[in-house]
Amino acid sequence: MKKSLILCLIVLGLVSCKQNTKFYITGTVKDAKGEKLYFEHSGLSNTTVLDSVRLRPNGSFKFKSDRPAYPDFYRLRLNDKVITFAVDSCEEINIDAKSTNFATEYTVTGSATSSQIQILRKSVMNIQQLANELTSDMETNARNAKITVIEKDIETHKDMARKMILQNPRSAAAYFALYQKVNDTYLFSPYIKSDKPYCAAVATSYNTFMPEYERSKNLYALVIDAIRKERQAKDKEAWNEVFAKQGTGYIDIALPDKNNVARKLSSLIGKVILLDFSAYEAKESVDYTFALRALYEKYHKRGFEIYQVSLDRNKQLWKQSSENIPWTCVRDENGPNTKFVNSYNISEIPTTFLMDKKGNIISRSLSFEELRKAIEQLL
Repeated sequence: MKKSLILCLIVLGLVSCKQNTKFYITGTVKDAKGEKLYFEHSGLSNTTVLDSVRLRPNGSFKFKSDRPAYPDFYRLRLNDKVITFAVDSCEEINIDAKSTNFATEYTVTGSATSSQIQILRKSVMNIQQLANELTSDMETNARNAKITVIEKDIETHKDMARKMILQNPRSAAAYFALYQKVNDTYLFSPYIKSDKPYCAAVATSYNTFMPEYERSKNLYALVIDAIRKERQAKDKEAWNEVFAKQGTGYIDIALPDKNNVARKLSSLIGKVILLDFSAYEAKESVDYTFALRALYEKYHKRGFEIYQVSLDRNKQLWKQSSENIPWTCVRDENGPNTKFVNSYNISEIPTTFLMDKKGNIISRSLSFEELRKAIEQLL
């Protein structure tokens, strides 16, 4: 009797959801009288404003929209502060917030997935705040201590995210976790061995249950590409052997500069070289470029060179940004997918290698303070 009653309730719920083609977002935003609240759809490649309302003294609001065919992401935006939530079906979601700490200190009911997304976002925003405190002029010890804290917090965050993914890889929260970033760098990547099982779990689940969904196709293609890249492991192993057995040596690079002139790394042998992998589209690019320029201007006349490999996705942006750069700056037509990312085992940007006059790689990713000391010794 009880089983029959439960089954009937489930069936009625499904029928009700099919008949209702809308979902509703209600709630309040305190201390925001007269402010404009935007309701937006977060698509795979762009964000679209669906509706907006001028908040009344009590801060109440109500939005409705067509129920998405697949689980999807939406936002409430107050000025530059954003609340992200997910819609799986025909929910009625309630969100109560204040104008201060709008993006993190809110309560959400009616969507367990959106509650998980809130936890994930708040965690990453805290990490990003710590990352924003890093500056190029920090003392080495203070900088290293801060980086250690950030790395620990990232691992704690990823531990939490892994559990959410394993609990339900088909959920929007699991998908959302894979695309979180700190300093424009994804915290999960199918190209990193320890992350790949979690990326594959979500990709497989989405592809199995929602094969026609744009997000499913995109994620599945990314994971498949990562699997293909594993075939290049032999190249990496050969490079690691060079490091392990000799502690010296380099893999030559020949790529075109902004004038489409092929420039070889080997042409600079005889100088002290900083081999740099970075991107002008990165958030910290301006400060980073100024720091490189200071190094170049101080040591170039004494025999110091920079060979910079751009990993920018946008070719035109790279050309414009490197127009007045005095050092060698090259870019592969494949952008960040250049084979040299694998050859040099690049997992983050910027990554640098300091080479002596014979082409021996002396160190990797030193701080600018450490670089100055090392360059002085090599010149």
